[in-house]
Amino acid sequence: MKKLLYILLATLLSTNILANTKVEESIVKIYTVSKTPNYMTPWNSNIKRSHGSGSIINGNGKRILTNAHVVANQTFIEVKRYGSSKRYEAKVDYISHQADLAILTVEDESFFKGAKALTFGELPTIRQEVTVYGFPMGGDSLSASTGIVSRIEHNMYAHSKEIFLSIQIDAAVNPGSSGGPAISNGKIVGVVMQQISKSQNLGYLVPAEIVKHFLDDIKDKKYDGFPHLGVGSQKLENEALRSVNKMDKNTTGVLIIDIAEKSPAYEKIKPGDVLLSIDNNKIENDGTVEFRHHQFTSYKYYIDKKQLGETVSMSVLRDGKKKELSIKLNNIADDNLMVDTVIYDEMPKYYIYGGYVFSPLSRNLLLNSRSTLLSLREAASKWATQDREDVVLLLKVLASDISRGDHNFSLWIIDKVNSKKFKNFKEFVKIVKDFEGKHIILENEDGVKIAIEREKALKIEKSILKRYSIKSSERL
Repeated sequence: MKKLLYILLATLLSTNILANTKVEESIVKIYTVSKTPNYMTPWNSNIKRSHGSGSIINGNGKRILTNAHVVANQTFIEVKRYGSSKRYEAKVDYISHQADLAILTVEDESFFKGAKALTFGELPTIRQEVTVYGFPMGGDSLSASTGIVSRIEHNMYAHSKEIFLSIQIDAAVNPGSSGGPAISNGKIVGVVMQQISKSQNLGYLVPAEIVKHFLDDIKDKKYDGFPHLGVGSQKLENEALRSVNKMDKNTTGVLIIDIAEKSPAYEKIKPGDVLLSIDNNKIENDGTVEFRHHQFTSYKYYIDKKQLGETVSMSVLRDGKKKELSIKLNNIADDNLMVDTVIYDEMPKYYIYGGYVFSPLSRNLLLNSRSTLLSLREAASKWATQDREDVVLLLKVLASDISRGDHNFSLWIIDKVNSKKFKNFKEFVKIVKDFEGKHIILENEDGVKIAIEREKALKIEKSILKRYSIKSSERL
């Protein structure tokens, strides 16, 4: 009997080692050279080197799955397999900065020789054990750390600043591990995404179901993104507020307070409606839905599950009466917002006129400048409209004899040019370029004005660019 137990134990151990070996052979180290823009001097950029992790997955052709932030702003990428010292050049095939995911390909098929593509599991349960694989800083060899799932709920993704479902684990997650797979029962249940720097053994994963959404999206060889409803809502936990909105004790939901003008919901949902359910899934008064027995997360969960162009059904309470709605989800967040979500893989737009530097407000700029200006943060929270799609800034003033007295203007929102409003940055630049009068007058919403003499501005343009080592006066 004892001998039989030894044989069984040896078999289980050898099976586990074999399974781990198969996983390890599919783990990839990713070396990235990237060009990082400087949003305060948008004609400049810095080159940096970094590394991350990835895994070979199933799909049409040979694919490597990793994080978007591992390869963001990339200029050159190399990859190598676990157990090999040879690097192969790779390229980004598809990328979702929203969900912090990317697919890489390698033209040299010998890179994939002997590798078994990993497959995806389901959303894990609380306390389920997972093993995280990757190449963290501090060494060159593969690392594997085991922990348990401690929480599943919506959180802000550090890369995009958008909010999606995430998995919290208590395994060690360190820089360099990003993009590596979290394995349970031999399948990928998540992709290592981020850590909390002030916490030990606490990391976050992009869940496999978010990865599957991304992979389903790109089946037509085009990435569309995750849909965005474009509504602002308020919790309804206060009894007095519930009473004002004619809700009985058995009715739960959230109060709609505003709707993006460009949202497909704009003509259907009204401010003051109480959103009761999405696809027959009840919304609680705290804005959550039960996605599993006794597990709750943001009601946005049932929007995120949809592909762009799909339809969602909703139930609302309007003036005390229940109403059923159907909305086609055609927009991503950037379609609804005046200031786009965080931008990668492109250099910032700018235009220089007589040493006055103009740029559209971006979330990258807010992060890069660490600006605490309330006006900028308030502008970044507004919905786009048919009349206004961008917030245009006087970014800074390059010192010259024609800008004396204006050198302190920085991150200044422009509302009008010569008393004329404009729709976006492109239209703003066209108005300035086409102007043939004597003075261009810039004005903010408080009535503060800046005057630029056109002839002098054009005359000193070349000398200004030369003085500040700027190759071009614009990038539009």
